[in-house]
Amino acid sequence: MTRHDLIRQLAADRRVSRDPRQHWPALESLPQDWPLNVWVRVTNAFTSYGAEQRRLRRLISVAFTPRRTESLRPLVQDLVDRLIRELAAVQPGEAVDLRSRFAYVIPTEVICDLFGVPDSMRDWTRRVIDAALHTAATPEQAKADFDDLLACMGTLVAAKRETPGTDLTSDLIAARDGEAKLDEEQLVSTLILMIGAGSETAVNLIAKATLALLTRPDQLALLRAGTVTWDDVIEETLRRDGPIMHMPLRYAVEDIDLGEGVLIKKGEAILLAFGAAGRDPAVHGDSADDFDAARAVKDHLAFGHGVHYCLGAPLAKMEADLALRALFGTFPDLRLAVPEGELRPQESFIANGHQKLPVVLRER
Repeated sequence: MTRHDLIRQLAADRRVSRDPRQHWPALESLPQDWPLNVWVRVTNAFTSYGAEQRRLRRLISVAFTPRRTESLRPLVQDLVDRLIRELAAVQPGEAVDLRSRFAYVIPTEVICDLFGVPDSMRDWTRRVIDAALHTAATPEQAKADFDDLLACMGTLVAAKRETPGTDLTSDLIAARDGEAKLDEEQLVSTLILMIGAGSETAVNLIAKATLALLTRPDQLALLRAGTVTWDDVIEETLRRDGPIMHMPLRYAVEDIDLGEGVLIKKGEAILLAFGAAGRDPAVHGDSADDFDAARAVKDHLAFGHGVHYCLGAPLAKMEADLALRALFGTFPDLRLAVPEGELRPQESFIANGHQKLPVVLRER
């Protein structure tokens, strides 16, 4: 589904499930080395349905309350300030990969701090999350990466069981819904969802917003003139270049007649192309492909819709706001170091970003 109206409709339709164990008969015939197993063969609020989904979401919703998100602002600001100081030490005229040195570090470090990932596990955690997004991997590599991811998150749970802390992993281990708790599989799967999706969304949001401004001087001029705000830039980036293109999968609980000759049969898989929704001409007219921070209607579904709406959306926006203000405020002559056409996309069915974002911070 690529149309905004149908994506929104199906994301909120009770006849549509995220639980393949209940509602996708084809699951049993899929190989154990399927590259999308990490997104489908897990058990958390992301892949549950009905009462179980609501129960699991209640247990994890404490992670991203408005108060808790806002309490992270000083942590994010300190991290941004440190990275800006490191970038300021780069020699004038020298190219630097802004993705790996800035956009990637902020959300990744914040989410690791939030979930209490020990310093000794951070390289491992970053590696397995990156691998989960690399959906172009061979089947053999995909299986090895999935096993590695499960082992990493299982190790984190074991460490926090032994030594609890004031972090969200410890909170999830202790969380209860009446007498029900998250079992081991649900804990590991929930960490995969929250640490993985919680970082990649903001990484690509920061990088895509930066790219949009560097390749559209007129938009940067509007921002500097105060005609548009950073919030406008962020929302327009989310609309035009949503950081997540697809979130597999959903399944029809019963036959769903969409009209126009389209019938989704019970048990069939449904793929919602969230990245396409913001480019729908039916919503945004002939200029849907244009980046225009001044446009009045910036409706998008970049964070999903309905019961699976991303809990971390406010955190991702806050990270992007602090990062972009500092970056463009410190380096007014920032420019791309290569032609835009030379940027290579991530090899991912999930994420919408580039492998690198080489820039020159200051001229010689």
